[in-house]
Amino acid sequence: MSYRILIVEDDQFISDMVNESLTKEGFEVTAAFDGEEALEILNTQTFEVILLDLMLPKIDGMECLRMIRSKSMVPVLIMSAKDEDVDKALGLGLGADDYISKPFSMLEVLARIKATIRRERHYKGSQSPEEEKERKIVKIGDLSVDLDGFSVKKIDKKINLTAKEFNILKLFISNPSQVYTKSQLYKAVWEDNYHGDENVINVHIRRLREKIEDDPSHPTYIKTLWGIGYKLGDF
Repeated sequence: MSYRILIVEDDQFISDMVNESLTKEGFEVTAAFDGEEALEILNTQTFEVILLDLMLPKIDGMECLRMIRSKSMVPVLIMSAKDEDVDKALGLGLGADDYISKPFSMLEVLARIKATIRRERHYKGSQSPEEEKERKIVKIGDLSVDLDGFSVKKIDKKINLTAKEFNILKLFISNPSQVYTKSQLYKAVWEDNYHGDENVINVHIRRLREKIEDDPSHPTYIKTLWGIGYKLGDF
């Protein structure tokens, strides 16, 4: 299967470099050079992963991401030279799945794309009717979590989580007594070594809490152990 990647990058050199590298790896690549063009393409085509720059003409990356998320949960990896925490928080808060800082190596880009696709295949893989019946539904508090079907409901209302948000929740539910440091959490969910970027973890935990908790400032599902890490609440 040839996976489809949309690159949204206004720098011709970077776009061509990424396009060439991904094409050599067997990906089917489409390029857009501004946010408006990207959204027009997404109206008629679907992709497995979107690589999205923040500093775009016509419609900037943040607004582009907001509009993508209003219609789709396709994985979005932000690529940007703007590496300040505020940009990461805004980008990830809007539903981006990861953040790649410029300048980057193509090895890093390829690794993150492949990890994202693996997660999507794992959670959204096709299943037979018999497998559908055997899906593991876990009830915790007001949540019903389909661990195999990549879905969450709270009192019968569907909650839309990104792949990483779901992966974090599934990790805690599958290991209810385990306390995870930020390093362990990053390695388990991002499938990569932790580089001390606490903001990525903090933003994902905050966004997950905003979606599943009655009061995100006083969480019951994902508890913080100050100076240590996080664990599932007691139910």
